[in-house]
Amino acid sequence: MTHVMEESGQRKATPQARTGDRGRSVAGYVAEFERFDRAASARQPAWLAETRRAAIATFSELGFPTTRQETWRFTSVAPLAEATTARASDGQASVSAETLRRLSLDGVAALAVFVNGRFAPQLSTLSALPKGVVVTSLASVLETRAQIAEPHLTSIADPANHPFVALNTAFLDDGAFVSIPAHTVLSEPLHLLFISTGHFETTAVTHPRVLIIAGEHSQSQIVESYAAASDRGRPYFTNAVTEVVAGVQAVIDHYKLQRESAQAFHLASMYVAAQRGSTFSSHSLTLGGKLVRNDVVTSLRGEGIDCTLNGLYLGGGTALVDNQTTIDHAMPHCGSHEVYKGILWGHARAVFNGKIIVRPDAQKTDAKQTNKALLLSDDAQINTKPELEIFANDVKCTHGAAIGQLDEDALFYLRARGLGLSEARAMLIHAFAGDIINRVKVPALQALLETALLTELPKEAA
Repeated sequence: MTHVMEESGQRKATPQARTGDRGRSVAGYVAEFERFDRAASARQPAWLAETRRAAIATFSELGFPTTRQETWRFTSVAPLAEATTARASDGQASVSAETLRRLSLDGVAALAVFVNGRFAPQLSTLSALPKGVVVTSLASVLETRAQIAEPHLTSIADPANHPFVALNTAFLDDGAFVSIPAHTVLSEPLHLLFISTGHFETTAVTHPRVLIIAGEHSQSQIVESYAAASDRGRPYFTNAVTEVVAGVQAVIDHYKLQRESAQAFHLASMYVAAQRGSTFSSHSLTLGGKLVRNDVVTSLRGEGIDCTLNGLYLGGGTALVDNQTTIDHAMPHCGSHEVYKGILWGHARAVFNGKIIVRPDAQKTDAKQTNKALLLSDDAQINTKPELEIFANDVKCTHGAAIGQLDEDALFYLRARGLGLSEARAMLIHAFAGDIINRVKVPALQALLETALLTELPKEAA
């Protein structure tokens, strides 16, 4: 049985002539790459240098996406394409102890800090790691132990059809490397903290790269967070790519926390390769940014895999939050569960595209997808599009989407029992988001989300 469900009126992506500001910006990135490549190639292995050069050629060919392309139809990157192409400078000296304390999480096994995309060992705390666990700078691994990264780095995140993945790969220099040995169980989370200082003369860009390798029968929690040192800096652009390898029977509980400044552009892609019997869960938590896009692509490459994608996104003002997810069932007897919820107010907009692919050999697949959005103002809006591509006949696949405002009857009920309007709204908002928050297993992260809902949202949305 072949079943393809997509929104009617789908338009095919067409090549766009790169003229005007967008063309100049592409040329600017190419020129910046040529300056970067000369220095980077001297300290990186030859195979990576060749990969980077192929990636910049791909980006030059693809250019910036336009709203004529289906997967970018509701997300214009024109403001970003017209911005500067310069890489961010080193800002480690400007990160204060108070900033680090505010952005850190309690109860973690290790804290690895990256400032403007570069590893900051003096700000990190890595001494308490269990034996054999490696959390370090990707740049140092590429210089001294490139053979352990080579089988996986750039092999999972395919830049061929994604210009921003190609751009990140072209400027691949530093980021986080995490290796968890087989049969190792981490009792506390690892925290990878990426800080943008925003203290630039013009809009600057960072290209963080994260490679996570979890050995067979290992268990771990990993928090990958992106934040601004201050909300008073200039606009900046974070272009991040994460590659995750889940070994046989490995368990990975991954959290992506994004709380950039209100002027920031944040585009990120995560690619997951899951092996037989592994369990992978992703929690995408978006609390900031002007233009935010998160692409999550999971490939289930063995039997008996369980994959969970959860998401909670908040947007106010004129923010745009775009979530694109793909779960590719390539083998039989796998399950996937996906729940994304958004809360929007002001003139904020959101996009959710969730795709489930079931390959011909993926019999006995059980896949569920749900997307719900709560609009707290008349001007907030969301475009949602579930997609099912099913090429097997013995499967169970469901999806659902719901968009609405706060229930007036529920508000009346709560106010009739003595609650004020703001308190009643806050209670209903918390109830809506609670389904996602309760799935967060890191106590410090759960408390952070509770605080965001109970203090920030009611004031903004009342």
